[in-house]
Amino acid sequence: MEAALQRQAPCRTRSLRFDGEKEAHLIALACSEPPNGHTRWTLRLLADKMVELNYFDELSYETVRQVLKKTNLNLGSRNNGVSPRKPTPNSSVRWKIF
Repeated sequence: MEAALQRQAPCRTRSLRFDGEKEAHLIALACSEPPNGHTRWTLRLLADKMVELNYFDELSYETVRQVLKKTNLNLGSRNNGVSPRKPTPNSSVRWKIF
């Protein structure tokens, strides 16, 4: 009963795979042209390419997803986050009608 009431926080046994340099290479790769036969990069293609370039021995596409999500990189969107301005109606015309 005592052990259940006094749980310790789990310690992280695995070190982080991505450092700043590897993360920068992944982002540069994701922003580059996709390989022949593909219209865009997928998470699996990015993971395989990072392994092919000898940055990792093995790499999960889920790890790639988490890194790209952390950096707010969305390859599927053409919108840069800025919404176009809508023209505001001229209020002086309404006052003239009434």
